[in-house]
Amino acid sequence: MRVEDFNFDLPEELIAQHPLEKRDSSRLLVLDKKTGEINHKHFGDLPDFLKKGDVLVLNDTRVIPARLLGVKEDTEGKIEFLLLNRKKLDTYECLAKPGKRARKGAKFTFGEGLLKAEVLDVLENGNRIVKFSYEGVFEEILDRLGEMPLPPYIKEKLEDRERYQTVYSREEGSAAAPTAGLHFTKELLDKLQSMGVETAFLTLHVGLGTFRPVKVESVENHDMHEEFYSLDAKNAEIINTAKNEGRRIISVGTTSTRTLETIADEKGFVREASGYTKIFIYPGYQFKCVDCLITNFHLPESTLIMLVSALAGQENVMNAYRTAVKEKYRFFSFGDSMLIKE
Repeated sequence: MRVEDFNFDLPEELIAQHPLEKRDSSRLLVLDKKTGEINHKHFGDLPDFLKKGDVLVLNDTRVIPARLLGVKEDTEGKIEFLLLNRKKLDTYECLAKPGKRARKGAKFTFGEGLLKAEVLDVLENGNRIVKFSYEGVFEEILDRLGEMPLPPYIKEKLEDRERYQTVYSREEGSAAAPTAGLHFTKELLDKLQSMGVETAFLTLHVGLGTFRPVKVESVENHDMHEEFYSLDAKNAEIINTAKNEGRRIISVGTTSTRTLETIADEKGFVREASGYTKIFIYPGYQFKCVDCLITNFHLPESTLIMLVSALAGQENVMNAYRTAVKEKYRFFSFGDSMLIKE
């Protein structure tokens, strides 16, 4: 399967640079995964497509202000660290720019000494293992000094940090938002609950690998990035009860989908579990747990558009994307949404 089969022409002006004033006012392209039929709605219309007994599975991860700007201790040369994932207490795997300043043993300072760092190791992929030292609570210092790690295609400054968080975020650890969930408001979730739609929560800490381009020609040769996930027993039971009763599992986002499909057995049942997943879902994959999907519009030739194509069919998805471009939908993290239904 060729990576170029997942390419499409996207005018730059359709890449959303900021969130809409009201979360659920974004547009919603509804795609029937069996027929390929398309309907144009708004996210606030979502209750029209859900029914009593459906289970919405939401990723409750919370983005940390993971971009740190500082200086090298001996030269005052500027450095930027981007925290990717925590290896152990006070030690993180990081991206470093410029990399030549962040050799093994190099020391840095942030916020006039409020936070200090030392590079412990340089990995084969160029990432750094960095140990931080400070007084107080690391998360509080990060909140004071760090910036939100917005994707590289967003050029505008985000005025309100909470708009890059879902309204149900709680487990800190992501380097990027699970963007399909950004469209939900508390009022919309309450409305769905009053209809009898259930919610289940899991955690997948989104890494920047989600934006990494696929650099091979053949899909099957891509080396998938790794991300931490967790599902507790209570939420596993909600999902399993619905599955056992033949009710729909509606995954909110590719991150929730990857987690569910990592944990699920051949019959689609899940269990309490945590760990790291490198699951790569592309056409030909047989879904075990997920029936429907709410997702944003993704980058051309990305692993995310491949996952969506696995669920709804490549031809249906590429046609939906061409239609979205024609209808001037907003794309990527702060963009519009798609519901893949059956």
